Amino acid sequence: MPSQDTPSSHVHQHQHPHQHDHSQEHSNDPAGGLGHGATTCDAQGAASSALFDSAKSSCGTVCCGGSQANLTPVTNGALKLDNGLTQTLIRIMQMDCPTEEALLQKKLGGMNGVTSMDFNLMQRVLTVTHEPASIEPILEAVRSLGFTPELVGNAAAPSEPVPEPAKSWWPLALAGLAAIASEAAQWAGMPIWVTAMLAVIAVFSSGVSTYKKGWIAVRNFNLNINALMSIAVTGALLIGQWPEAAMVMVLFTIAELIEAKSLDRARNAIKGLLQLTPDRATVLQSDGVWTDVAAKSVAMQARVRVKPGERIALDGIIVLGNSTINQAPITGESLPVEKTVGDTVFAGTINESGSFEYTVTAVAGDSTLARIIHAVEAAQGSKAPTQRFVDKFAQVYTPVVFAIALGVAILPPLLLGGDWYAWIYKALVLLVIACPCALVISTPVTIVSGLAAAARRGILIKGGVYLEKAHQIKVIALDKTGTITEGKPKLVATEFVAFNTPEGQVRQWAADMAARSDHPVSRAIAQSLDPGNSQVEEFTAIAGRGVQARVDGNMMTLGNHRLVEEQGLCNPAIEALLAKHEVLGRSVTLLASSTQVLMIFAVADTIKESSREALEELKRLNVHTVMLSGDNTTTAQTIAKQAGIDDARGNLLPQDKLTAVENLQSQFGLCAMVGDGINDAPALARADVGIAMGAAGTDIAMEAADLVIMNDDLRRIPEAIHLSRKTQAVLYQNIALALGIKAVFLILALFDGASMWMAVFADMGASLLVVGNGLRLLGTKHKE
Repeated sequence: MPSQDTPSSHVHQHQHPHQHDHSQEHSNDPAGGLGHGATTCDAQGAASSALFDSAKSSCGTVCCGGSQANLTPVTNGALKLDNGLTQTLIRIMQMDCPTEEALLQKKLGGMNGVTSMDFNLMQRVLTVTHEPASIEPILEAVRSLGFTPELVGNAAAPSEPVPEPAKSWWPLALAGLAAIASEAAQWAGMPIWVTAMLAVIAVFSSGVSTYKKGWIAVRNFNLNINALMSIAVTGALLIGQWPEAAMVMVLFTIAELIEAKSLDRARNAIKGLLQLTPDRATVLQSDGVWTDVAAKSVAMQARVRVKPGERIALDGIIVLGNSTINQAPITGESLPVEKTVGDTVFAGTINESGSFEYTVTAVAGDSTLARIIHAVEAAQGSKAPTQRFVDKFAQVYTPVVFAIALGVAILPPLLLGGDWYAWIYKALVLLVIACPCALVISTPVTIVSGLAAAARRGILIKGGVYLEKAHQIKVIALDKTGTITEGKPKLVATEFVAFNTPEGQVRQWAADMAARSDHPVSRAIAQSLDPGNSQVEEFTAIAGRGVQARVDGNMMTLGNHRLVEEQGLCNPAIEALLAKHEVLGRSVTLLASSTQVLMIFAVADTIKESSREALEELKRLNVHTVMLSGDNTTTAQTIAKQAGIDDARGNLLPQDKLTAVENLQSQFGLCAMVGDGINDAPALARADVGIAMGAAGTDIAMEAADLVIMNDDLRRIPEAIHLSRKTQAVLYQNIALALGIKAVFLILALFDGASMWMAVFADMGASLLVVGNGLRLLGTKHKE
C-alpha cells in the first residue's frame, strides 16, 4: 500500500538542501512552511491559506533577509515578524517602472533601520522590512523623491490596483501645437525669438513633470530616463535647437503615456478575475428567511442559495440539489462539470443549470479564487533569471553610455579641433538613447503576462523563475495514484488465506482498520467492506507501507507487499497470489496478524484518458517520463505501460522518491516532479520544478510545489511547458529588439545619421514594441 504517513511526517522536508535555482532561500519556519516562489510580498502577502501559503512563506523569508519569521498582522499594512522587525507594505502610485525602483532602492537602501526591500512594480507595492521606529523616516524619504506613499491595508482579499487620477489633456495638446508651430516658424524663416518662444512653451507645457523627476534623480545621483531627457532637452535649447528640443519633449511625453497604458494592461492582467465574484449572496438567516446580503459579510458555515445562471459568491459544499457548473475561472476547464450533494463549489464559477444550496467553507477573502489572485500577484514580483541578468546589465549600460556621451561632447573638440556644436549635438542624441528602459521593462511585462495566461488556464505558477525553468524540463517524474490514475480505486478481488479464522471476522477487522486511514486504497477497502464496531487501539501509520493497530486485542497490520515481506510473513503460496494480481496492474494490500497473512485485497484504479493524451504530448516535446510509485514494481510497470510512460519504479518510500528525483537530475538534467500526496512532498521540494495536482492534492504537496494544476488534468503540464517556451522566446525577442535598436542608433548618432527626435522614437518606440510583444502572451490559446 502506498504511503499513509501523517502530515507531521514530512512537514519539515522542505528544509533540506536542494538544487532549486531560486532567487531566495526557503523558509525554515518551525511551523512547517513549505512555500516556494515569489520574492516579493505584496499587499496580499499575509494570506493565511494553507493552499497558497507560499506567498506567506516568501514574506517570512525574503523580505526579512532570510530570517525565520512568523507574520502577525498589526495595522496599516504592517506585519510584525518574530525577530522583532516589522514588514510594511507601501503602495506608491508613481512607481511605474524600474526608473522609480532604482531611485527608491538608492534612497532607502542606505537608511538605518531598513533591513531589506522588495518591489512589485505591477502592483505598485514596495515591501520594506525595517525596525519598528523607522517607518516615519522611510515614508519621509519616499516623499522626498516626489512620491506619495500609501500604507496598504492588511485585508485578506486582494484589492484592485488604485488607478492614478486622470490627468488633464490640454497641456499636452498645447505643447504639441506649440512644437509644430515652432517647427513651422523656423521653416518659414520667422524671427528666431518666435521659434524659441514657441519651443519653450512646448517644453514646459509637456515637460514640467519630466524636469521635476529629472532634478530629483540628479540630486540623488541617479541617471534615469528623466534625468537624461532633461539634460538632453536643456542642452538642445542651449545650443539653439529650439524646434527639435520641443519635439523631443512632446514625443517623449506622448510615448510615456502610451507606455503607461500598455503597462496598465499587463498590471491588470488578472484584474478581470476579481470581477468574477458577485458582491452579494442569498443567505439563510436565523429566522428562516432568505436574504440578499453582501458576500464579504457572510460567515463560515452559512447556508447560501444559488439560482440558475448566477455566479457563485463563496466557496462551499453542496448540501441540497445539483447542477452543472462552469469552473473555467478556477480550473481552466472548458466544459461544465456536474455537481451534486457533497461536491465542492468555487467562488466566481457559474451555475449553468439547476438550483442548489451550499454551506460556506471559506469567507470572501479566503476563497480559492482570492488565493489564486494572491499567489499570482505575489509571483509577479519575483525576478526570473533573465530579469536579474537584465537588471545587472542595465546598471552598467547607462553609466557607460553616459560616459561615452560625455567623451563625445568634449574629446573631439579638445583633441581634434572638432566643431563643439556638432559634437555636443551628437552627445545629446546619445543621452536620449542611453536609458535602458525598454530593456528593463520588457522582462517583467513578459513574465506577468505569462503568469496571468497560465492562471487563466488553471495553472498556478508561483514565480517567474519557474515559468522560465519549465521550458528546460528534460524529465518528469510522476506519482501514480491521483496523478496518472483517477485516484478513486475500487476493491475488485479478495483472497481469503487464514482458514482457521472466520472470513467475516477478518473482513470486519480489515474494514475497521482501513476506515481509520485516509489513503485512497484504504478508503476503497473500507467502502466495499462496511466498517463495523471492532475495538481499534494503538493505530499507527507506517510511512510508505501501511497501517498498524491492535484490533479486538490482536496486533494487526494492513499494508503493502513490502511491509509483509519485512515481517517475514510471505511464503510461495502468498507470493503466487500477489503475482496474479500485480501482473494485472492492481494494487495489493494484505491484512496480517503477528504470525500469518489473513487476507489479500486487490484494488484497481482507472487511468485517466487525459493522462494518456498528456504523456503523448510530453513525448512530442522530447520530455522523458518516469513513474514513481509506492506499489510493487510489477504493478507500477504494468500501469506505466498502459499509460504510455517511458519508465517505472516501484516499492518507493517517500525518501526513495526523493533519491529517485536526485538520480534523474544527475542522469537527464532539469527534472520536474508531479504528485498530490504527503509522501510526494519531499520529492516535490527536491525537484527543479515541483508540480502539484490541486483539486485532490494535500496542502503540504501544494505548498512544496512550484506549479499547481488546479483541475488535476495532466494535459496542463505540456501546456505549461509550451507557455514557458513561448515566454522564453518572447524574452529573447525583446532583449534582441531593445539592444538591437539601441546599438543601431548609437552607431548612427556617432556618424551623423540620427537626430534627437529620431532617438526619442528609437528609445520609446523600443519600449512600446517590447511591451506589446510581451502582452501577446495574454492571448495564448488554450489547448484541450
